[in-house]
Amino acid sequence: MNDIEAFNSIIEGIESYDSFSILTHVSPDGDTLGSALAMHILLTGMGKRAEVICEEPVPHIYKYLPRAYKVVLPDRAKGYDCVIAVDCADMQRFKKAEHIFRGAKHTMAIDHHFTNRGYADANLICPEASATCEVVYELYKLMDKPIEYAAAVCLYTGIVTDTGNLTYSNTTPRCMRMVAEMYENGLNITEINRNIYRTVPFSKTRLQGFVLSNMKLELDGRIGIATLTVADMDRFDATNEDCEGIVDSVRDVESVKVAIFIREGRDGTFKVSLRSKECADVGKVAGKYGGGGHAAAAGYTSREPLSTTVANVLRDVTEELEND
Repeated sequence: MNDIEAFNSIIEGIESYDSFSILTHVSPDGDTLGSALAMHILLTGMGKRAEVICEEPVPHIYKYLPRAYKVVLPDRAKGYDCVIAVDCADMQRFKKAEHIFRGAKHTMAIDHHFTNRGYADANLICPEASATCEVVYELYKLMDKPIEYAAAVCLYTGIVTDTGNLTYSNTTPRCMRMVAEMYENGLNITEINRNIYRTVPFSKTRLQGFVLSNMKLELDGRIGIATLTVADMDRFDATNEDCEGIVDSVRDVESVKVAIFIREGRDGTFKVSLRSKECADVGKVAGKYGGGGHAAAAGYTSREPLSTTVANVLRDVTEELEND
């Protein structure tokens, strides 16, 4: 992360404005929420006004995050002069909050997705970073702001969730040094990890067992695919949050090189999640359908029937694997 000019453009924007709306992406994860709340702590610590906006309520798994209670839905947002989008590769990720971005006097984007083409007035995009929280960590350092305990909880959450608890291929010595520094300064990583990885609702356990017991293997076991309908969700009284991690469990199957999880939404669309063991560029597949992400983790929304969605993604993933 050597783009000092990009960092300075964000710092200049922070210094120039007094009020900020921080936008997160739809289906919020630990990185978008962690980086947003860490920015909220940074800005209010400087005497600025700030709000964090999300399309959906904070998932139960992330309710432990400091200031999580301050996250507001788009229709409750004030819409301040300057907008900072975090961990959002494009404006479509804002969903109902897009009008807040478009109505701002000045816009900034802080991100780590290589598909981000720079849609804001000032863009800080670091594809080499493991998580957007890693970029925000560097911003704290460049601004000579202390990373107090609450901010450390947020930043650590984003880094560990986007790196699979420091196990994915995007884990780097740099992000591990960041974690080590926060740990040395007293961060209770045991408690945070318990909240993220070791506290599971019963509904989630039942749902994931059902989905995984019905998953299928294709292409001689190199592709694992699982599907979930709204009717299945209702059967187990499950929420969208309960689906988190299913695609990773599909990927964990020994023979699987690419995992696919397709979940039906109540609007009739299908959310397609893709994971790769570095054997295929699933970001390329997602991009074909207007989605995005990374080479090893990506997703998109399909408006085709389930049978067509399955056929299309199997064809495209097969081509990626055969061309690898």
